[in-house]
Amino acid sequence: MAGEHRELTRLERAIDRAANRVLEGKPESGPRAVLVECAVFLLKQAWACVFGALLLVIIVAARLWYPEDALLARNDALTIAAVAIQIGMLAFRLESGRELWVIVLFHITGTVMELFKTDVGSWSYDVDGVLRIGGVPLFSGFMYAAIGSYMVRVYRLHDLKFSRYPARWVTTIVAALIYANFYTHHYVFDARWILLVAVVVIWLPTQMHFRVWRKTLRAPLLAVFAGVALFIWFAENIGTWAGAWIYPHQEASWELVSPQKLVAWFLLMIISVVMVTWVYPPEEPTRTKPMLLRRRRQAR
Repeated sequence: MAGEHRELTRLERAIDRAANRVLEGKPESGPRAVLVECAVFLLKQAWACVFGALLLVIIVAARLWYPEDALLARNDALTIAAVAIQIGMLAFRLESGRELWVIVLFHITGTVMELFKTDVGSWSYDVDGVLRIGGVPLFSGFMYAAIGSYMVRVYRLHDLKFSRYPARWVTTIVAALIYANFYTHHYVFDARWILLVAVVVIWLPTQMHFRVWRKTLRAPLLAVFAGVALFIWFAENIGTWAGAWIYPHQEASWELVSPQKLVAWFLLMIISVVMVTWVYPPEEPTRTKPMLLRRRRQAR
């Protein structure tokens, strides 16, 4: 049986039962079986992204339809909406209290970085509104919290296991150096490429095992990091297009976020994963029941 943190929420258990009824009797091999597994994987990913997806929808909606002459500044409206999403996630039992601590940690870590990065001119926000710290609107921390929400949710939805995961004290040192480099590279040597090599060396042997429905698959963890970083980069382009924040090269007119940001997001993924592993220690793959869309046991 999986550990306590792998338990589904009440709503997820209801979805689990309904999904099993729909998928009952589906073939275990052949093209239809592959399509079912792909569909389940995509649905799980969408469910894990619900916090970030809702936040992104609100940011885009504010760009398209929020009135310029509204009494409430757009940034303040985004902050209130982000708080409402978080309250809703807890009220509808989409997140547990234990997961909330991880998300709060992401929020604090991200907000501190935002304060520094905006101060040195790496990017900027509109200064309208009162719900902000300096030049950083409070909704910015929820964008990092959305990453934390995704990671803790996908951890249980796919019943993640890891083979040959490096020692946590080693990964913690690397993550701390990466986080420090986000600050220090403005004043001293930029060590991101050295840190990138260190990440590859340390995590190269690690395989992630994840449950879909009937299948438990595995993939190189570094490839997973890269895929998530690419997805965040796409979301970042939508966010900057919507005017949530802008980079210096986008001040005259909107342009794509530099692909070099993929390296920054990849390294940020390392920090994110390490924070999650200190709350939910990595487990070796074992024969356990699937957590979502699990097959019912056949009567003996």
